[in-house]
Amino acid sequence: MSTDGAGNGRIAVVTGGGSGLGRAGALALLAAGWSVVVAGRRKDALEETVALARSGPRRIVAVPTDIRSPDQVEALFRNAREHFGRVDLLFNNAGAATARRPVADVPFEDWTRVMDTTVTGTFLCAQEAFRTMRAQSPAGGRIINNGAPSAHSPRPNSIAYTTAKHAVLGLTRALALDGRRFGIACGQIDVGNVAPVDGSPQPPAMQADGSMAVEATIPVERFTEALLLMASMPLDTNVQSLTVLPTTMPFIGRG
Repeated sequence: MSTDGAGNGRIAVVTGGGSGLGRAGALALLAAGWSVVVAGRRKDALEETVALARSGPRRIVAVPTDIRSPDQVEALFRNAREHFGRVDLLFNNAGAATARRPVADVPFEDWTRVMDTTVTGTFLCAQEAFRTMRAQSPAGGRIINNGAPSAHSPRPNSIAYTTAKHAVLGLTRALALDGRRFGIACGQIDVGNVAPVDGSPQPPAMQADGSMAVEATIPVERFTEALLLMASMPLDTNVQSLTVLPTTMPFIGRG
């Protein structure tokens, strides 16, 4: 489908677009002129994102997708190509987290759920984006992976999440290297504590010494500003890594 009249003609795919940072990112991209395909497992949540966008199908479409499934991920990108003609950006946002537990108490099911979604799902979406961006004309595009401060420094009792986010960092670096000759840029955004959008109080978090503390937060707009900065760069420029977090949040050394 032609993208004439559809914003700035740039097309983004956003995973985990039914809530949280995925929804915020999708809406911010739309406001900046992008057309967006939102993906996620919950059809009702995706439709709520579409309703919040107040845009027609020429600007935003929802494609229910379980990113752990190669067939569903392939169908997601096929839908994006058929509807908008190309893909210029993948915001690889979807992931999974579990309750924090000591290493000895982590259920195998929790480990596999986090790995299957955060690592395998991120890879499958990046792979299909890479295939699409390499083959389209003009070729190229940008992949932004949603990492976390835990991709660099762990919190206590978070071995599955920390391991998964370290793997995402490896994926980001490998994609950045392998994408060079195809005009595909890949970077990672690591976001600290974002204030709950419903206004609820920030729960306390375990510190490196085992104590609990309520940490500072930033409004979600600080995240979307950083995402749009990365997305707006020409393809000859890559923001390889961007960390945005409250100034007083424990990160370097985790306090």
